[in-house]
Order: sequence, then C-alpha cells, then structure tokens
Amino acid sequence: MVRFLIPAFASAMLIAIPTAIQAAPCKDAKGKFITCPPPPAAKKPCKDAKGKFMACPQKPKVCKDAKGKFVKCGTPGSKAV
Repeated sequence: MVRFLIPAFASAMLIAIPTAIQAAPCKDAKGKFITCPPPPAAKKPCKDAKGKFMACPQKPKVCKDAKGKFVKCGTPGSKAV
C-alpha cells in the first residue's frame, strides 16, 4: 500500500513546486513583463525619550534662488526644493 502512495505523493509535489516557486510577474500597461518595483517602505513611528509616541519632526525646507544657489527661505525669488 505504501508503495502506491509514495509515487502519488511525489508526483503531486512535482506539480505544486513550480507554482510555489514562480514569483508574481509584473506587467506594464502594454502587457509586457517588467521587473517589479520594490515594496514601499513602512514608516517608523517616532518616540520621545520616555518611549511615548509623538509627531515626527519635519525636515527643514531648503530654498534656492533662480541661479540655483542656496538662499534663506523667504527672500524674494527663492523657491523651496
């Protein structure tokens, strides 16, 4: 009886392996296969010194003038980058 179960089990595993190993392919708008983009990174919550959750600090804005030089934000002609 065991002799009949081993080949049946082995053939079932051979059928299931390609579908398990195969990665989900990504397609573009035209239907062509492309490399999949990396998954978005999860945001880490910010904690204070005591371990309590708080609002994350924002990055300071950097401004440049029309020539591309760094200037203080708020000056005439400056744009935030």
